[in-house]
Amino acid sequence: MFSKKLQKAFNDQINHELSSSYLYLSMAAYAESMNLPGFASWMKIQTSEEKGHAMKLYKFVNEHGGRVELQAIEQPPVEFKSPIALFEEVLKHERKITTLINKLYETALEEKDYAAQVLIHWFIAEQVEEEAAASEILETLKMAGEKGHALIMMDRQLARRGQN
Repeated sequence: MFSKKLQKAFNDQINHELSSSYLYLSMAAYAESMNLPGFASWMKIQTSEEKGHAMKLYKFVNEHGGRVELQAIEQPPVEFKSPIALFEEVLKHERKITTLINKLYETALEEKDYAAQVLIHWFIAEQVEEEAAASEILETLKMAGEKGHALIMMDRQLARRGQN
């Protein structure tokens, strides 16, 4: 059975994951408005992944005898200065989520909830991948620049995500 403290922490994380999904959908809309369909495709896949993370937590709360309590989601930003600024925001956001996942793990440790700790290990590993992917794309964008052929090539590369 969940402690009240851990149940609240899980509900907060569900909210963060759904907020992440909403943020990435806003980023996809921005990319589409900039005629960058590959960037938009990458963001839409990210949207689905974040929703999947929320649902993984949702299922665990229910299976663990807790109660999911959904919270309001803030409106995400709708404008970004450039593709580089977009991925700077992605990396910044993923680092924030990493911090939140680590705090969730600390709460599970404090509450001696071993099942929660096992689940959160998966999220910890996932965040390493998320940050690495965002960082790699950002660094490539910085090297390539934001105009001309390099941006078009980058857009096509991002469009390949999920096709492998």
